[in-house]
Amino acid sequence: MDPFESVDFGKSGGLVTAIAVDDASGEILMVAQMNEEALRRTLDSGEVHYWSRSKGRLWHKGEESGNTQAVKSVWIDCDGDVVLLRVEQRGGAACHTGRRTCFFRTLEGGGWVTKFAPLFDPKQVYRK
Repeated sequence: MDPFESVDFGKSGGLVTAIAVDDASGEILMVAQMNEEALRRTLDSGEVHYWSRSKGRLWHKGEESGNTQAVKSVWIDCDGDVVLLRVEQRGGAACHTGRRTCFFRTLEGGGWVTKFAPLFDPKQVYRK
């Protein structure tokens, strides 16, 4: 059976939600989108590719920063519209803000509090 038959790319304009989790710690690193080509390239290469809605194109995670994600296992949810990627985060930071995880703010006392400092300066890494 073709594994892509179980992934429902039809619900959200050809995209599924992709959640990247650190395989060793279980920490949620980031949430992004994948189209079928992104998932195929991910499975073929062993490194994660996503669909960027803002850029309007496929992108290889870490193509600019060098902070790539090596695939350890791939899971889908019961509806087939969410992909869970257990990854080895290479380079330390998964977030474009330079932090390890995109989930670095928590609600405390009615306001958002930043919990983690950047590991690198995004202005020094990303081309604009």
